[in-house]
Amino acid sequence: MTSAIDGLSAFNADWSLMTPEIVLAVLALVIFTIDFMTGVHGKKPFLGRLSIVTLLITAVLVLFTNSSGGSIAHIFVVDSFAMVFKLIILLGVALVIGISMYYLDKNEDVYQGEYYSLMLFATLGAMLMVSSADLITLFVGLEILSISSYCLAAFKKHNRKSTEGAIKYVVLGGTASAFILYGMSFLYGLTGTTSIVEISGALGNLYADYPFVIIMSILFMLAGFGFKISAVPFHMWAPDVYEGAPTPVTAFLSVVSKLAGFAIIIRVFFVTFGGVYDEWKFVLAIIAAITMIVGSLVALTQKNVKRLMAYSGVAQAGYLLVPLATLPLGTGTPVFNPINMVAFYGIAYVAMTLGAFAIITLVTEESKKEDITAFTGLWQRSPYMAVAMSIFLFSLAGLPITAGFVGKAYIFVGAISGGALWLAAIMFAASIVSFYYYFGIVKQMFMRDAEAEEKELKVPVFLSSIVTITVAVTVILGFFPGVIMNWLRSLVWMGWF
Repeated sequence: MTSAIDGLSAFNADWSLMTPEIVLAVLALVIFTIDFMTGVHGKKPFLGRLSIVTLLITAVLVLFTNSSGGSIAHIFVVDSFAMVFKLIILLGVALVIGISMYYLDKNEDVYQGEYYSLMLFATLGAMLMVSSADLITLFVGLEILSISSYCLAAFKKHNRKSTEGAIKYVVLGGTASAFILYGMSFLYGLTGTTSIVEISGALGNLYADYPFVIIMSILFMLAGFGFKISAVPFHMWAPDVYEGAPTPVTAFLSVVSKLAGFAIIIRVFFVTFGGVYDEWKFVLAIIAAITMIVGSLVALTQKNVKRLMAYSGVAQAGYLLVPLATLPLGTGTPVFNPINMVAFYGIAYVAMTLGAFAIITLVTEESKKEDITAFTGLWQRSPYMAVAMSIFLFSLAGLPITAGFVGKAYIFVGAISGGALWLAAIMFAASIVSFYYYFGIVKQMFMRDAEAEEKELKVPVFLSSIVTITVAVTVILGFFPGVIMNWLRSLVWMGWF
């Protein structure tokens, strides 16, 4: 048997390619140590600022070390794909930590150093996943992300809903990891290697002799990764976990963790199983369809804003699955390359969703309730926040001149060009349905009067800056999508093998 991990090649490898991950891990430990040395309790906003600086430093290092490409013993790779998704993840987490600083200021019982350290370690796991070219490396990154996320989801330890959601998350997340590992074991048993490139090279010949085993591997791994991106029918954990977790953690799970899951699905399925794409694309298309349908319909009944965003995130996962289920990698024009479409919509999704969660955090913490009625009269209490929230909701719904509209339009036209008219029709119908539940919040903000005792909403400068940045990205990409799309088209995705 052969192994992807060759001792000699690993010894001679260029370990500088892992500089961003090493720096992030070291600084995460430094932040944890500083917290320990400065006492357990109390407000420590400097730790939040230091965490953001850490993420920005890591992002700069990614730009310098990942742009040229390379690999470490073919188990850890840096290429355009890794660079783009790492940057999205890092900037997304920086925004989440910005939101967290306001949340932690309002909730002094949360251990701030542990919170920020766990957030950084979760980011480290996501980065390892994105660069994984080996099943072992992938699983290690996945578990670092997962275990950190379990702890973050349970941070409101005195809250029954938080504890309940975290227990469900741990149990179901462990089951999903077991599914992934079981699917990987089939591949290793057939090929004797854990390298996804070597597995891909051997799979074409093996499929003729062992089709059932390979299909079982695909299904087990698809089920496990489906949990990570909250795709139907593996989504049942999401509403309870999103509702119980601290709101910034909900934002992290809804955006950053989900996009890391999509990145690894692209890496594993399009490389490892690319040779048998026709055997699994219809399964992925069915999952995309039911994910959009269930997410949109169940969101209609939600009154809790975090549960509404959970089912909204389920529907959004369905939209992101559409290009993967309709266009194999390397086919069609650069406009309809599935990675281009996922990356563009991922950038738009980070901006509009984290912007919305920044305002949700502000409103729910001030009102001490999470029902959509917390937004009643927001236009009177904070006009800027009401307008910004409307822009984010319009973008999530896919209305014109927003980044969400452009991203959905690319995916919609791509599905049609790939011959999946039925999937494009479901996507269009799901987007129409989403107007109703998003506009329920807009109605509360503009068509309901605030209570007499509700005062003007004071917005911290830092939180206002986050909202302004995300509004700007959402609007600019709506008017000038070529700013990002032309850059994405110029990249050579996964050009390392």
